[in-house]
Amino acid sequence: MSASAITAITRRMTAAALAAGALVGAVSVSASADDHLGRHHHWPHPSAVEISDVQADSPGWDDGSNRSLNAEWVEVTNTSRRRISLEGWTLRNADGDRYRFGDLLLAGGSTVRIHTGFGRDTSQDVYQDRRHYIWDNRSDRATLHDDEGSLIDTTAWGRSHR
Repeated sequence: MSASAITAITRRMTAAALAAGALVGAVSVSASADDHLGRHHHWPHPSAVEISDVQADSPGWDDGSNRSLNAEWVEVTNTSRRRISLEGWTLRNADGDRYRFGDLLLAGGSTVRIHTGFGRDTSQDVYQDRRHYIWDNRSDRATLHDDEGSLIDTTAWGRSHR
């Protein structure tokens, strides 16, 4: 093998190693940014359904009104292309308060928002019909289980994420 061929191979290998290092660095930055925001996700096994966002502290004063209660929510997203039935699935907080999904088909690529207060359920918004706040503004954990009780996803904020 000629010296120029060896040099070309060495350059390709170096470029591949640098690209791999950049990819690992980008993933690390993304993970640390998530921790910096005070939220931590844990996926026990691959699932097409995940907790995608949480608004634990409703904007403005926590006055206990239905409007304020419904501004406290958790979003669950189906990242696949196929519909998934959430019937019998549960969403829990760190204290064990539980919301059980009714007959809900979550379309592929769509999100459902689970509000704390009262309202009319649709394919995009469901309501726990509670008169009190569920999610702690400073520290809590949202956990999603399927209809067989398997842990699907969890996200936490504040001291609960450590």
